[in-house]
Amino acid sequence: MSDFGILSLLPPLVAIGLAVLTKRVLFALFIGVWVGALMVVGGNPISATVQTWDWIIGNALDDWNQKILLYDFIIGAAFGLVYKSGAASAFARAITRRVKSSRAASVLGWVLGVAIFFDDYGNTVIVGNSMRPITDKTRVSREMLAYIDDSTAAPVATIALVSSWIGYEVGLIQDSFDSLGIEIGSYAAWLSAWPYKLYSILAIVMVLLVAYTHRHYGAMLKAEYRARTTGKVLRDGAQPMMATESDLGIPMEGGTIHAFIWPILALILVFLYGMWYTGGGSEVYAAEGIKGVMSNADTALALLWAGFAMLVVVMFIILVKKQMSLEDIEKGIVQGMKQMVMANAILLLAWSIKSATDAVGTADFVVNAAVGGGVPGAIVPLIIFLSAAFVSFTTGTSWGTFGVIMPMAIPLGYTLGGGVGPILYASMGAVLAGGIFGDHCSPISDTTIMSSMFSGSDHIDHVNTQLPYAVTVAALSAFLYILFAVGLRNGFVLLGLGIVLLIVIHRVLSAWYGKKLGIPNGEVPVYVSEEA
Repeated sequence: MSDFGILSLLPPLVAIGLAVLTKRVLFALFIGVWVGALMVVGGNPISATVQTWDWIIGNALDDWNQKILLYDFIIGAAFGLVYKSGAASAFARAITRRVKSSRAASVLGWVLGVAIFFDDYGNTVIVGNSMRPITDKTRVSREMLAYIDDSTAAPVATIALVSSWIGYEVGLIQDSFDSLGIEIGSYAAWLSAWPYKLYSILAIVMVLLVAYTHRHYGAMLKAEYRARTTGKVLRDGAQPMMATESDLGIPMEGGTIHAFIWPILALILVFLYGMWYTGGGSEVYAAEGIKGVMSNADTALALLWAGFAMLVVVMFIILVKKQMSLEDIEKGIVQGMKQMVMANAILLLAWSIKSATDAVGTADFVVNAAVGGGVPGAIVPLIIFLSAAFVSFTTGTSWGTFGVIMPMAIPLGYTLGGGVGPILYASMGAVLAGGIFGDHCSPISDTTIMSSMFSGSDHIDHVNTQLPYAVTVAALSAFLYILFAVGLRNGFVLLGLGIVLLIVIHRVLSAWYGKKLGIPNGEVPVYVSEEA
């Protein structure tokens, strides 16, 4: 890998800039990958094009990526049948008998997002698809649904005591502890770092705040006001990543709620069983506990099994109820898969730009620039958080960020912090918190893309509406790490103070921005559905 210095930032910045300016995500991502290739091959455009396709093909052939891409097609087929059969409409009617207001729907989305804590991919699928019929009927914008979906996916998975993430995180910690000769348990250290994951926890609190109060600022205020007052859950000209209505047409009459509930339950239960089975099951559990099972589990394979189980169950129910013929089911499957073509193309290019940033050394440059000079130990968590946030935003990956920065953060926190103690734990928490920032708000992040996908939102609209909230929480988190540097070391005290400050900041910003738009306090009206 050549040393490109500050120029290593070029590929991700080109991709992000073009995505925001042109609203053409595929075009922007491809150009970003190509720019990285151009740098690697020394400026030859022909060789750069060849290298670009080498990266794309390599990512398409990766075992994990293949499972995720196939899973997306299968889950698209399953939800296509759920929609076409009228099951989604039946579920929405049943729920809206109790969940009749935009506030209740928004808060329910948050509750479901927190409840699906075991995996971020599973979270985006279940929350987005389950809630979309309900939020549409209660006039909650697709942008808001995508925000709820996204900000309760990775942030929840990374703080859950048991999830598909914890094995990877604990493994990184253990590797660094082994090299430094630290003998405390890595899981115990992970728990000690928990309250210092300030961004992740505060991001979840922020979702609840805006969902319950209906007070907004930035682009989300415009989106939510449009949805409440006009009933348009998408802006005019928006290009949702799942164009269900245009692809599949009007759902059939007489749909049964069973074709919604049982397939979703099959998805969840088979996914959990798949995690257990691929993680080694009872044998690994007896030796290492549930943490060991999660560490060894193949999340992508478990998702693939779960998606296929959902498809089989919904097909069975539809055939038993004689709602659709085999020919209609086949058409529904194909049309459901069609919805995922654009999303999977973007996902593949998002992985490819990660290959480009690895090749030009984006992450290494950012980390070395941040921590290269001698700094006081107490300020290390702040530097680590800012580095992780920037790396994850520009590369679109949290796990990649964890892998690059954790091996640097732990030695820094341990050496400059005088051994095992708050500085070490805060440094670890800062990596895991900063890495989440980019994972759930960068336009080139896979979970950001999947949140847009399964919420049926225009991708750039999702990014633009979520970003002000994400930046607010990131800025507050940075401030709290500054307080840590000046002496406030208790993680739970910092977290409690952060929640109080977040409530105040949210109230001030919503009032200020609402005044600019002529919407008092930035508070959009509560819509109550009259459908029985």
